[in-house]
Amino acid sequence: MYVTQRRRISLTRILCMIGLVLLALLVWWVLLFMMTGSLMSYEELSLTVGPAIAGFDGKAFWPLLPSWPTLQPIVELLLDTPQFFVMFWNTFTLVIPSILGQLLFGAPTAWALSRFRFKGRKLLTTIYISLMLMPFQVTMVPNYLVINGMGLMDTTLSVILPFIFSAFPVFIMIRGFDAVPIALLEAANIDGAGYFRTFYRIGLPLGMPGILAALLLGFLECYSAIEQPMTFITDQSKWPLSLYLPQIVTEKMGLSMVVSLVMLIPAILVFLFGQKYLELGIQSIGVKE
Repeated sequence: MYVTQRRRISLTRILCMIGLVLLALLVWWVLLFMMTGSLMSYEELSLTVGPAIAGFDGKAFWPLLPSWPTLQPIVELLLDTPQFFVMFWNTFTLVIPSILGQLLFGAPTAWALSRFRFKGRKLLTTIYISLMLMPFQVTMVPNYLVINGMGLMDTTLSVILPFIFSAFPVFIMIRGFDAVPIALLEAANIDGAGYFRTFYRIGLPLGMPGILAALLLGFLECYSAIEQPMTFITDQSKWPLSLYLPQIVTEKMGLSMVVSLVMLIPAILVFLFGQKYLELGIQSIGVKE
C-alpha cells in the first residue's frame, strides 16, 4: 500500500515536471526564434517566415537552425543603423531619471503612508490603489492636459514625470515598509531619533527588499513603455527603443530579429541581478506585524 502510494506521488511529480518543461519550452521558443532569425539572411527569412510575416506566397515554416548562417543583420545594426544607438540612448535618458525619481519621491511617500497616522490616511491610500488599478488609457487624457498645460509636450519630461509619480511603486513600497517591526521604531523614538533619522537609519535598510522590487518592476515597465512616449513625444529623434521596432519594414526582418534580441539583454540582466531582491520584496509584502 505504502509502495503504491509512493509510486503515485513519483508519477505525479514526473507529470508535473513534464508539463513545466513544456511550458518552459514555449517561452524559450521565442528566444530561439529571435536568435536563429538574427543569423539568417533576408532570402532565407523570406522563404521560411515571409509568408506569415510579410504576406509572401508559399507556406511558412521555421527551421531550428539557419541553413546559411550569416552575420549580415548584426553588422547592419552595428555599422549601418545609427538611429538605433540614438534611440538606445534615448531609452535610458527616460528610464534612469524615472527610476531615480521613484526612489526619491516614492520611498518617503510610502513611508509616510505606512507609518504615520493622520486623518485621511486610509482615503489617501485607497486613492493610490485606485490610481494603480487604472490603465494608461484611462489617465491618458488628464496626463495630456496637465503636461500640455505645463508646456512639456514633446520633451522627455512628459514621459519621465508620470513614471516618477506613478502609484504602483508607492503601493509596493508601502507593503514593504509595513513589515518593519513597530517595536524597533518605538525603541528608536525612545532613543531620541527623529522622523528623518528613523526613516534613513531603519526604514530604508529594512524596507530595501520592497524598494528594490518596486524599482525593478518600474524599470521593466518604463523600459518597455510604448503608449506613453508615442502619445507625448512627436519628435522621432527623441523616441525610445520600444518605438524603433514598429518602424522596421518587412524587408529587414533579420534586422528586426537582432534589434529584438538586443532589446532583451538589458531587461534580462536587470532581472537576473534583481531576482533575489524581487523575491525578498514579495516575501516582505506578505509579512505584516
